[in-house]
Amino acid sequence: MAEKKKMESTFLNMVVVLTLIAVISAFALGYVYTITKEPIEKGKIAKKNLAVKTVLPPFKTKEEKKFGDSTIYVAKDDAGNYVGAAIETKALGFNDDVKLMVGFDKDDKIVKISVVDQKETPGLGTKMDESKFKDQFNGKDLSKFKSTVTKDGGDVEAITAATISSRAFSKAVKLAYHNLQLNKPKFLKSSAKEEAKETVEKEKDNKEIEIKTEEISEKKTFAEKGGKK
Repeated sequence: MAEKKKMESTFLNMVVVLTLIAVISAFALGYVYTITKEPIEKGKIAKKNLAVKTVLPPFKTKEEKKFGDSTIYVAKDDAGNYVGAAIETKALGFNDDVKLMVGFDKDDKIVKISVVDQKETPGLGTKMDESKFKDQFNGKDLSKFKSTVTKDGGDVEAITAATISSRAFSKAVKLAYHNLQLNKPKFLKSSAKEEAKETVEKEKDNKEIEIKTEEISEKKTFAEKGGKK
């Protein structure tokens, strides 16, 4: 009987100890997640901003545009003219999504491509981030260049022993191009409207300044004449 109680007591102690360990571990993980979440998010944003800057042609300003699930970064020069766009895109690779940032110039030709995230096989699929593979897209017009691997009848030279990863990369690039063709008329039209609105507002402000200047001038002249009209 005493032995049975001892066993029950020991089992209860084990349950209590294991529960405490689980609770403490949960709190510890939650704390670590909380303190690392913000730095991780900042790191992702910084990496994305660098990717945008890397793939775009020279620009003065850029604006983020949302079209459904798509994000397009529209770039302009000093005069406010459209010079190109950077588009986030992805496609399923061998292990997970291959995420890219594809830059286009004003004529829709690819400027550069940056790999934002990938979890492909080290030494094989990871070679997509090497110039030898990704730079073959630079300067290409996808209305003529077939963004599929040569094995599938396209123009893309696949990475040796990493056809699936090469296909994913090529597909993501193609999706970015289609995204651009679909949304370019929208963001250019939107930009034109915004510029027209700004012009109207500037003209209105200038007119108001002109009227106030005339009023001040009239009051000054009236005062100089001793208040006599």
